[in-house]
Amino acid sequence: MDYKKTNAASSTITRNMTELSAEVGNVYESVVIMAKRSNQIAVELKSELNKKLQEFASYTDNLEEVFENREQIEISKYYERLPKPSLIAVEEFINGEIYYRNPAKEAKTED
Repeated sequence: MDYKKTNAASSTITRNMTELSAEVGNVYESVVIMAKRSNQIAVELKSELNKKLQEFASYTDNLEEVFENREQIEISKYYERLPKPSLIAVEEFINGEIYYRNPAKEAKTED
């Protein structure tokens, strides 16, 4: 997914927990779903950032060669300005874009 085109807010917004838990039926389960999705997003963004910054990596340990790379700084700033993974996960959850299942509930319905 392209997280750069998300409509998630860049700052925290107060949410009504009863509305967030309406689909799942449990506030805590809703929070766990969003937290797990947030972790997935964070890992994806971090690996993408590391891949882009790897192009600028210097494998020599010479202190005289240390300098500021403008492109590297701009890439880092761009990723810092993106909405936080938790905000993206909440937006995805509200829009119904997250697939989730609870094996414990599925096992109870089969019995």
